[in-house]
Amino acid sequence: MTRRTIDRQTAAAILHKNDLGGYTVPTRGLYPFQWSWDSAITALGWLHLDEPRAWLEVDTMFRGQWDNGMVPHILFHGNTDSYFPGPLVWGSNRRIPSTSISQPPVWATAVRVLFENAKDRTLAAEKLACILPGLVAYHLWWYRERDPDNTGLVCSYHPWESGMDNSPSWDAPLANVPPVEWSYERRDLRLVDSDQRPGKEQYDRYLYLVDFYKRCDFDSEYIYQHCPYKVHDIGIISILHRATKDLLALCRALSSTAKTENLHSSLRRTEAAIDGLWLENKGCFGSRDVLTGKLLDEVTSGTMLPLFGRLAGPAQAGAMCCLLHDWLDRTPYGLSSTHPGSKSFEPKRYWRGPVWLHINWLIADGLTTYERPELAERLKESSQRCLGTGGFWESFDAIQGTGCGGADFSWTAAIALHWLAD
Repeated sequence: MTRRTIDRQTAAAILHKNDLGGYTVPTRGLYPFQWSWDSAITALGWLHLDEPRAWLEVDTMFRGQWDNGMVPHILFHGNTDSYFPGPLVWGSNRRIPSTSISQPPVWATAVRVLFENAKDRTLAAEKLACILPGLVAYHLWWYRERDPDNTGLVCSYHPWESGMDNSPSWDAPLANVPPVEWSYERRDLRLVDSDQRPGKEQYDRYLYLVDFYKRCDFDSEYIYQHCPYKVHDIGIISILHRATKDLLALCRALSSTAKTENLHSSLRRTEAAIDGLWLENKGCFGSRDVLTGKLLDEVTSGTMLPLFGRLAGPAQAGAMCCLLHDWLDRTPYGLSSTHPGSKSFEPKRYWRGPVWLHINWLIADGLTTYERPELAERLKESSQRCLGTGGFWESFDAIQGTGCGGADFSWTAAIALHWLAD
């Protein structure tokens, strides 16, 4: 395979352009605040440019951690009219205005990368000692608040929480959510073509859920019992499982054992429960609508994340690799967010088709763990091809390689610096 040259200088310039002095916006205009998993991935890019700045990205996000341990999916550090729904709609009234849901908990994995690859060992040790209690509290929040019955499978309460907002995996559970009854103006459609964004029918239900949390005064027990959207999201479950293993490695590095037995117990419960999400006829895992008990069998890039989470058994991993080979035969520019054979596949519409390079990185990392280096390299090479064709966009058309969504995107530049330019 031909390794493509990555424009490191442009990637670095994008991170500097999007740096607002302590946090990096995903891109100017479209996403003007600090998003949780964007920020974690972006810190990996800063690692290759400015180690103190990489650690500052972590510090800034965890300043907005709630008292119960949750790390919100957005921190609203300032005011702008280019994004909706903003802090007044969410109404969380925290010391740093924020949303009231989280995002895929990739932070411990990112912090482990920062810690183990840092050249300034003194700074790394100091920063890890400061951030470790917050990381532990965050993971305990997931297991306590989102799996109070100790099933081994945490719940998601909102499609935005998955990070894969309009994935067709969420169509059925979202259809059971009522539409919001008040009018609103979306700001994203001023900046990106509507055929690349979620539709109004979905947004009506997204906003109903935002209102629901606010009406419940963010009472976690009430929400768990009554939320009209509850999903065992295989992506979140897998990322949390891997991140908990990474978190325990960080605890060992500092000889910290506080509350780690709870984390070990949670890992065991997930490993015992995960086969309940296996889709034998698809050759991959799926998510589950908790309210109906129905498995959601849409094949998406999220269904490949148990490889990253190290949750697939040997036979399951083999089936998933066969699926990946066939998938990549159909999509020359990386792994599409929805399988191209699906009737829901839309090449340019957000999480219903386009390629996301940070997801490719997570899956390739998992393939390496399962000793599939050729397939990992194939995924990496196809990801590099996106940058050669489209530049540093939010996502990419998997068939044509053209950019979709926002331009000059931080986590795309960060993944280029951390993975594709390696």
